[in-house]
Amino acid sequence: MPVKRLELAKTRLSVQPELRRELALAMATDTVLACLHTVGVVEVVVVTDDDVAGPAMRALGASVVPDEPDAGLNPALVHGRNFVRGRQASVATALVSSDLPSLTPAALRSLLDRAGSLEMGCVADAAGTGTTLLSLAAESTSEPSFGAGSWKRHTDAGAVDLTVYADPRLRRDVDTTADLDDAMRLGCGAATVTVVAAHPTLLQ
Repeated sequence: MPVKRLELAKTRLSVQPELRRELALAMATDTVLACLHTVGVVEVVVVTDDDVAGPAMRALGASVVPDEPDAGLNPALVHGRNFVRGRQASVATALVSSDLPSLTPAALRSLLDRAGSLEMGCVADAAGTGTTLLSLAAESTSEPSFGAGSWKRHTDAGAVDLTVYADPRLRRDVDTTADLDDAMRLGCGAATVTVVAAHPTLLQ
């Protein structure tokens, strides 16, 4: 899971920079906790260079590695995947967005069960064009291609589309306040709820 430097994260959220950083950290916290509590997940690895997010994710129980490529989202994901394989070569990996504050362990487990027999599988975001999760079998040599239009790139590269099986909570990434409002309706984790509750005008 990649976590941007907080000052660069979620720039499409139309809020003050300090609140934007708070929200980015809260959403990453809720996403990591959902992954950590998912049955069958062996380890959660966060790739980040942020001085606040790194210690915070480590305190939750995630493994944190620096973004040594420092070359954007997909190189960071490859770096994280390679770190996992260097420690546990026989396990499958799931590359997950860090802005899924509504994600629950049950929603993730259900999808990972579907993905378990596949070389590569993907889940589209709520808009249907991006990707929130890419699963890779232990032996897969496929590369992630997250970002705008990534769902088509992943499926064109051979990923099995698992979107129809995905809980809406796994698809609801947050880039705008409208996305955040939708995530809150689905039910966010405690960290995100706390930040939103402290700023009652945020979603008005």
